Amino acid sequence: MIEVQEVSHRYGDRTVLRDVSVTLTEQRVGVIGANGSGKSTFARLLNGLVLPTTGSVTVDGLSTRGRSGAEVRRSVGFVFTDPDAQILMPTVAEDVAFGLRDLPRAVVSERVAEALSSFGLAGHADHPAHLLSGGQKQLLALCSVLVTEPKVLVCDEPTTLLDLRNTRRVLALLAELPQRVVLVTHDLDAVLAMDRVLVFDDGRLVFDGLPAEAVAFYVDLSSSE
Repeated sequence: MIEVQEVSHRYGDRTVLRDVSVTLTEQRVGVIGANGSGKSTFARLLNGLVLPTTGSVTVDGLSTRGRSGAEVRRSVGFVFTDPDAQILMPTVAEDVAFGLRDLPRAVVSERVAEALSSFGLAGHADHPAHLLSGGQKQLLALCSVLVTEPKVLVCDEPTTLLDLRNTRRVLALLAELPQRVVLVTHDLDAVLAMDRVLVFDDGRLVFDGLPAEAVAFYVDLSSSE
């Protein structure tokens, strides 16, 4: 369970989130809102990439602050919009292995091979990671996070830079995961498949409910601005 309690966040003098409180227990949660609405900051709060200026964020009772923050980050994986921002190692296999570096070498080799096969990247194990296509890079980013077996996966607009084919591929993959998924996106069709959708506007959580109702609310909100 993820609990966000009376959270506000500021970057310098600019407040980007205001008094957000929400408890997330569903398997699939969508997050939508205009650019600058605060949704990406909200996503980063969920695994401690960003700490609240005021309020608290806990995952299964563990705070994202302090000594428990590292455990939260192991439990909540994060996928960025631009996969180049999180590909760390020279080759595909090395990047997937990076998060497993504390395990025995034989275990790492086995899990990397299984993960690459599952994501259709087995033939690219020794290829330079940053020379993959955009779609392959996003698959690699997902693979490198999921190989560590997080309980929750937070994705911040993971299909923004992808063509239609790869967008569908990534969304289909997310739909099949056993992990709980929090998906931040501008794709309104994608969130219709969620269990619950949050709508952000001007740093506030302004709607929280069923997908179709949330999308209708957001479309009406956008039309009135």
